[in-house]
Amino acid sequence: MSRAVRLYLLAYNSAQSIGWAIALTRIISSCLSSKSIHGAYAAAGDLICILQTASFLEVLHAAVGIVPSGVLLSLMQWGGRTHFLLAIVRRIEEVQELPSVFITFVAWSISEVIRYPHFALTGLGFKPHWLIYLRYTAFIVLYPAGLGPGEMLLMYRSLPFIKEKALYSSFFAPFPFTYHTFVTVLLLSYPVMWLKLYLHLFKQRRAKLGRRRPKKD
Repeated sequence: MSRAVRLYLLAYNSAQSIGWAIALTRIISSCLSSKSIHGAYAAAGDLICILQTASFLEVLHAAVGIVPSGVLLSLMQWGGRTHFLLAIVRRIEEVQELPSVFITFVAWSISEVIRYPHFALTGLGFKPHWLIYLRYTAFIVLYPAGLGPGEMLLMYRSLPFIKEKALYSSFFAPFPFTYHTFVTVLLLSYPVMWLKLYLHLFKQRRAKLGRRRPKKD
């Protein structure tokens, strides 16, 4: 890998690290000041939309081979998050104050505050064990928390509003189904797609952390 590519990846991962740290700080500050979890989107929604959209670069990174990630998995993760965030949460004001938004944003922010610094430091040749352990352990709790009571519950709660507003009706006009049907099917398929990604993360965890062998007497 060339020096220019290394510097670019360092800059990208550092910017994302700072961005997600700011987002998490805003969410926590809003929660503490208002003593409510309903203001997460107002506090950090715009910033998270920018950070998540910019993360499409990671799909391109995988496609051109400057990172070892798989293109399909990177695209699935980016597509799922971005659709949830931009197509549903950002468009439907009625769901923006639901607890599911707070849960999702906190789970995403914590995971990214761990993941991006790990990438940045690895690019510099530093591999602190505690950060590697967090990178391949925190997902065990954060991933299902962000998905179940976070993304999936909010998508379910959004269905009546999608139907009432006839959301994206012009776009789906040529198709024999509506956006409401699309989201319903997507919601039903989420557990299957989620399990594939979740098991892949466990596979990565075994590869990075290995298994401790018992000491011989």
